[in-house]
Amino acid sequence: MVAAPWPLYTFMINYKEQTVIITGGTRGIGRAVAEEFLIAGATVVVTYYSDEQAALQFKNHNASCKKRLDVQKFDVSDYVQVENFFKYFEERYGTLQVLVNNSGIRRDSALAMMKQEDWSRVIEINLTGAFNMCKFAVLLMMANRYGRIINITSPSGKHGFMGQTNYAASKAGQVGFSRSLSKEVATRGITVNCLSPGFIDTGFIDDLPEKLRKSYLKDIPLNRFGRPEEVAMGVLFLASKKAGYITGSTLEITGGL
Repeated sequence: MVAAPWPLYTFMINYKEQTVIITGGTRGIGRAVAEEFLIAGATVVVTYYSDEQAALQFKNHNASCKKRLDVQKFDVSDYVQVENFFKYFEERYGTLQVLVNNSGIRRDSALAMMKQEDWSRVIEINLTGAFNMCKFAVLLMMANRYGRIINITSPSGKHGFMGQTNYAASKAGQVGFSRSLSKEVATRGITVNCLSPGFIDTGFIDDLPEKLRKSYLKDIPLNRFGRPEEVAMGVLFLASKKAGYITGSTLEITGGL
């Protein structure tokens, strides 16, 4: 067998001297992404909004990396809170190499029964939150003419699922947003991509009725739900320097959905 020109997976695991922001990074997919970046040597700043217990558990579990781990609480949909976070971030870290917009909520309901606040809140967190984070991240990245932005979207934005008009609209919006932004910042060495996880076995789908879970499972050719670490590997790839010719794209990790 001919030896590989570099050790296998080197492009995925070498994030030393890079600083990464992951929103919604203390549980589920976000936690898996954060922990893989820590393993890869990055300095990782994770954000959360309300789940204090999950944040504490995450910090305790990764205490061995506490010198490279920073956990911050704020609402990504609040422009002023995001602006204040980036002031703190720039003062402490100076530069930013990777942003992963993972914060997201679901408030499912048939459209005729959907509360206006449930429509608005899903759009605010999932789409406006991505705008807020990207705006300030881009300003930092442009100064160094390098950056990787990965927005976590969903097959719901492509296929549409019943009861998810608000969620599907927010996730489809992320894809269009990312494509446009990728063209704006390409000449500054910044790539912008989406990653679309299918049904991943996290708390995010725990509230699905059992009948619906079984129905979705039948639609997945691999006949199982995905694992958070499988999504994390896709994020680390898109964030790598060797993925520099990929921008404006959506990587699907869906089991063939």
